[in-house]
Amino acid sequence: MRIGQGIDVHRVGDDPARPLWLGLVHVPDAPGLVGHSDADVATHALCDALLGAAGLGDLGRHFPDTDPAFAGAPSRRLLEAVVELVRAAGYVVTSGDVTIVAERPKLALYLPAMSHELSSVAGAPISVKATTSEGLGALGRVEGIGASAVVLLSAS
Repeated sequence: MRIGQGIDVHRVGDDPARPLWLGLVHVPDAPGLVGHSDADVATHALCDALLGAAGLGDLGRHFPDTDPAFAGAPSRRLLEAVVELVRAAGYVVTSGDVTIVAERPKLALYLPAMSHELSSVAGAPISVKATTSEGLGALGRVEGIGASAVVLLSAS
C-alpha cells in the first residue's frame, strides 16, 4: 500500500468568460480560476496525491506550465494521464479524499457530482467535501480557492 498527499491553490480570475471547474464539474455563476490549464484545484490536488503515492513526482513535472500543449487543458485529460502513469508504475487506486477550501461559491450541491466524476476516472471511490477558511487569509478574502487530497494505492 502507498499513501500520497497533494495540495493546490489558484487565484480567482477577473475574466467573466472563464468557467470555474472543480472536481471535473463546471460550477456556474462563479468566476474561474487563473492557471495554465483549466485550473481545477481539486483535480490537480488529486493528481499530485496520486503521483506522489506512486513515487512519480508532481503534476508540474509531467505537465509543465511552460508547455503550450497544456494551455487550457481540461483537468479530466490530466487525471486520465496520471491514472495511466500510476497503473504503469504497478499500482491501482484504492481510494481518495479531496477537501476544497473556498468561501464562495457554496459547493454543497456540486460535491456528489464531483465525487462521481473523479471516482469514474480514478476507477475507485473518491470522496469530495468542502470547507471555508473562516474569512482568514487570501482564501478567506476570496482571492483564491485551494484543495488538498490524500489517496491510497495498492500494488496491482
